[in-house]
Amino acid sequence: MSHPKYFMGIDVGTSETKGLVIDENCRILCQASAKHGMEHPKPGYYEHDAEEVWWHDVCQVARELLEKTQIPPERIKALGTSTLGSDCLPVDKNCRPLRKAILYGIDARAQAEIQWLTDYYGPDRVQELFGRPICSGDVAAKILWIKNHEPDVYEKTYKFLTGSSYLVAKLTGEYVVDQFLGQASFRPLYREDGSIRTEECSLYCRPDQLAQAKPVHAIAGYITPQAALETGLCPGTPVITGTGDSSAEAISTGVLGAGDMMLQFGSTLFLYYCSQVPVKDDRVRGNNFLIPGTFSLAGGTNTCGTLTQWYRDVLFPDYLEQERQGGESAFARMPIGIEDIPPGCGGLITLPYFEGERTPINDPNARGMIFGLNLSHTRKHLYRSALEAVGFSVRQHLEVLSDHHLPLNKLMAVGGGTKNPVWMQIVADIIGQPVQVAAVSVGAAYGDALMAALGVGRFQDFSQLGQVISTARTYVPDMEKHLQYEPYYQMYCQLYEQNKQLMHQLHR
Repeated sequence: MSHPKYFMGIDVGTSETKGLVIDENCRILCQASAKHGMEHPKPGYYEHDAEEVWWHDVCQVARELLEKTQIPPERIKALGTSTLGSDCLPVDKNCRPLRKAILYGIDARAQAEIQWLTDYYGPDRVQELFGRPICSGDVAAKILWIKNHEPDVYEKTYKFLTGSSYLVAKLTGEYVVDQFLGQASFRPLYREDGSIRTEECSLYCRPDQLAQAKPVHAIAGYITPQAALETGLCPGTPVITGTGDSSAEAISTGVLGAGDMMLQFGSTLFLYYCSQVPVKDDRVRGNNFLIPGTFSLAGGTNTCGTLTQWYRDVLFPDYLEQERQGGESAFARMPIGIEDIPPGCGGLITLPYFEGERTPINDPNARGMIFGLNLSHTRKHLYRSALEAVGFSVRQHLEVLSDHHLPLNKLMAVGGGTKNPVWMQIVADIIGQPVQVAAVSVGAAYGDALMAALGVGRFQDFSQLGQVISTARTYVPDMEKHLQYEPYYQMYCQLYEQNKQLMHQLHR
């Protein structure tokens, strides 16, 4: 009689680490989580302590999952991990971090390096090497920032890692990166096939300072005795290469083929679209996807969950205080009544650029705006306008698809924001497309576990994962409201264009 097999997935996000265990039928048996903070030492600087946050959380969550399930560690047949996207972490030969991790595109400290690289290469070469303008999510620019500003750290660096690479190195002693993530986030240092572009390295680092690229579901290595002591897992347990949180979340929702798209409503909003053909467009990021033979378009709105949290803390402190005293969640109460406010909130438009913006405007110096205030507006109007702003940003990204005549077959929403049904309906109405929410919406950790199962042969290929991923509900757009949103959407786009010079002036 064969013993049951289980698979574990752990994802380290911006403010929380989540983990889970699934059985052979991909049913979730147990979940665990650990909250953590994000350091913000200067404007535009965002960091995590890799040891105290990333590794600490993985060990804590893995032990908690084993304790809760009482599954013998040897029955965990594979582990998959993911972390928040394109981070930059220099480590020494013992995989000890030499500084705190510089976080993904939300960290905009390398603007001078980005400008220098843009001037150094020139527009044609930038397009050839990066496929778009160099941006704050590019790890190469962050490496150059360390070289320029922290030469002592730079000289001591054995490897320049991203988050998923660091976790796998701590777990297995192997330095690897997902082929997709390497090509997407470390441009121009990796080719599409995962090989290191040695001729481009000298400006940034040595080729041997980069991790080896492997397919996301390939076995990267096996749990070491030391990692087993710290995590509670069994020595020799296979660990897959892993990836960034957003791509793992895309897999968890069923983005498994061309025409599928994910909207990830987390601290930021991130989206992935899977395409049969490569697409180059300066407004978004495009490259190969982690599913063999496919390509991706990716984009992100810097403030999503963080924006609603700001509104909660600033405009609804009474709700928050009542929640702290044991009352209902402030986030559950805030949407009550806003469905009765008509589209456009009585002439109120918000630009959600409270921390600059990634795509499609690619402007780290953009600033938030609340436009059209009058004495009839309440805090509920302000809050709904913020939710509409994120919907308008989604629509801007969908225009990139239509401009390239790309089909949208399925749009899956995932993440904490999907708990707000009013918000999901607003987004569906603004874009004029159905928005589906996956039955399992716990996010990237589920994708990690699914890919771990794929890595050890539970599935033959990515398409077979569709057998275990289903939709819980669909938000069908109200096309009358879609038309009502049209003039507000046009003004949303014009507000940035007509005010960006003032935004930059204010930033300076």
